[in-house]
Amino acid sequence: MASQAGVTGSRAGPAGDARDRSRFPVSAAAGWLEQFPARQVPRSWPATELERAEVRDRLLSPPFALAKPAGQATRRFGLVRVLDWLEQQPGGTWQERWVASGADTAGNAGWRLLATRWLRSTGRGCQDPAHDHCIFGSGVLPLICADVIRPSLSWLITPRTPRHLVAELARARDPDGFSALTGLCDAEPLGQSAANTARYQVATILAAKGGTIGDITVGDCVELLHLIRASGNARHHTSLRFYQLLHAMGVFPASAPATMRAFDARGQLTAAQLIGRYGIECQPVRGLLVEYLRERQPAVDYSTLENLALSLGKLFWRDLELHHPGISSLRLPPEVASGWKRRIATKTTRARTSTGEVTEISGPRLGALNHLATVRAFYLDIAQWAMEDPARWGQWAAPCPVRDEDLTRKKEHRQRKSRMDQRTRERMPVLPALSAAVDRARQETAERLDAARHASPGGLFTAAGQTLRRPVPGSGRPGARVRAEHPATGQRRNLTLEEHQAFWAWATVEVLRMTGIRVEELTELSHHSLIQYKLPATGELIPLLHIAPSKTDAERLLVVGPELAEVLSAIICRIRDKDGTVPLVVAYDMHELVWLPPMPLLFQRRYGAENRPIPAHAIRKILHAALAAAGLTSASGTPLTFTPHDFRRLWITEAVMHGMPPHIAQLICGHQTITATMGYKAVYPEEAINGHRAFIARRRAVRPSEEYRTPSDEEWEEFLGHFERRKLALGDCGRAWGTSCIHEHAPLTELTTMFQQFTAKFRLLALTCPRDRIG
Repeated sequence: MASQAGVTGSRAGPAGDARDRSRFPVSAAAGWLEQFPARQVPRSWPATELERAEVRDRLLSPPFALAKPAGQATRRFGLVRVLDWLEQQPGGTWQERWVASGADTAGNAGWRLLATRWLRSTGRGCQDPAHDHCIFGSGVLPLICADVIRPSLSWLITPRTPRHLVAELARARDPDGFSALTGLCDAEPLGQSAANTARYQVATILAAKGGTIGDITVGDCVELLHLIRASGNARHHTSLRFYQLLHAMGVFPASAPATMRAFDARGQLTAAQLIGRYGIECQPVRGLLVEYLRERQPAVDYSTLENLALSLGKLFWRDLELHHPGISSLRLPPEVASGWKRRIATKTTRARTSTGEVTEISGPRLGALNHLATVRAFYLDIAQWAMEDPARWGQWAAPCPVRDEDLTRKKEHRQRKSRMDQRTRERMPVLPALSAAVDRARQETAERLDAARHASPGGLFTAAGQTLRRPVPGSGRPGARVRAEHPATGQRRNLTLEEHQAFWAWATVEVLRMTGIRVEELTELSHHSLIQYKLPATGELIPLLHIAPSKTDAERLLVVGPELAEVLSAIICRIRDKDGTVPLVVAYDMHELVWLPPMPLLFQRRYGAENRPIPAHAIRKILHAALAAAGLTSASGTPLTFTPHDFRRLWITEAVMHGMPPHIAQLICGHQTITATMGYKAVYPEEAINGHRAFIARRRAVRPSEEYRTPSDEEWEEFLGHFERRKLALGDCGRAWGTSCIHEHAPLTELTTMFQQFTAKFRLLALTCPRDRIG
């Protein structure tokens, strides 16, 4: 191929980059909209085709009529004004006249200016413009509730849903649906503001799309969500709760996602999209990398595929293009290959100094060998495939720039082993203190929360050694969170959040330290993980904890001890619903970027209107906060930190030190080789000392007992004298510091004779002296 001979291949210009970006999905909502499309507003429907007299009679009669005469009179007056205005617009239906007037484009705030301007042009306007605004608002509301006109979603949320829309729709169009929705809001631990927002958003969909709550589709919710996000009026997570409420009501089909978070989550990318992120210019090489990823994709998981794209697309070829413009061949000259290997060994990061300046810091790249191994595997795979399919891969076969000696990992493995052992030795002594600290924090926060719940608003209460005041709630229904404030400073605290974090920190520490499982396996523990095994001989029931396949795709079973059973029981009692069942939650696999089916996961929490799993990154944050509160320090006085994987090393080290065979520890931990298990075990100096002493004791036990006698005082004094007066090699011969040595000018023959005599006597004493006197 010409490009392999060094000729520059075709390159993608700006259009090619834009094409790649257009294919890169910003959100997974596009796929859901294809599966669940939003309802389209038809051009006409029966209610909008009614004559003026029919519309007026219908809207002034029950259920649209108001009970109060004054309100009904205002509605009648406003309805006549709106109908008069719309009749002046072109169109055959009221919806066409509404759109032709420009009101829908003007938005919920600007359309009244158009109507007021027309009213004043007819000479029927009031002296107070605010009165005209209110009149038109009272007239358009019944038209929307009676489905005579359907404003767009943009009109309804700009700037907000019209006032009284929820109450009017609940009274006149779908009383049963809104009654069920209100009952669900009251049953959920939602605040009054969140419940009102959810009802407003449901009413917005009904006003724009027509029908009842039972007619709402998943696409309608996604369309509203995008408009709310684009308008910037939605607060964090507020716009997601109405979907969970509708899903709980059974409005959506079974195939609909259980959570609206699925619409925002990033899905899996194709091989072309993964490579397209890095802007590779040489199209032949770009196509080769895409084909290589597609070839590897069936045998690897998605996270591995992403790492391959990063190593080959960005750190390898894109780096070569940036430093050697025009490069188009995999056959790299020696100087190009050596320069690339030097660059990949270092990593440049940006850091902000205390003065606010951003500086670049270069340091060694920890994963450099992994990236080199990926590139080497890429070249070797191409060479192997070229022999099997020369027409497809033969043109790309080239010498590998990464030699086998470049991947020497012995030094790296020794350094990593040393770091791991040091972390384990530092954290093993403080593990009981950490366990006690998180348990104490759990009890104290629960005590304060319980005392605050029983305290009257504005009253003081004392719990866990602290005196706090229960604040007076504002207007409306009190929120689900219990707060307290310091009597002197007035600083507010969220006692519910404190108790939540303390409990899950305790549960995390206890489960990790008693099982040694990975953090991914911790988040995947479910109610189904608790099983039991009946011993055939005795019939005894053994509780077991089933660990789902994770990193090594190997499932395993752990024996549940009494302490672990108590922790798991506390977790289950906490997350159970009122009917005693563990709620089903939908988890997102951060590695595969897919949504998992609903499972009764143990590590879950209540978040707004739904139960959500506690992800791995939240576990790390909770653990970090618990360690900061515990105040544990290392030997140097620095704060001591724990990662979830530290508990795995601690568990393996403690298990092997207390007599568990290493091959059994390998099976429990799910390691593929026993070498990996022993790599997790830290070696303590006491082990070497005790093992050596035990070896000496066993060796002495096999020798005749008559060889062991108690030396006399003269022999023992002479033996010790050799250590005090004959250490010439070290210059330590028992003299006072700073004085001259009497052996400095001793003849060499005399020193040799004394050394031989000392060696002979030491050997005799080693065989005859008791062990305690030699030690």
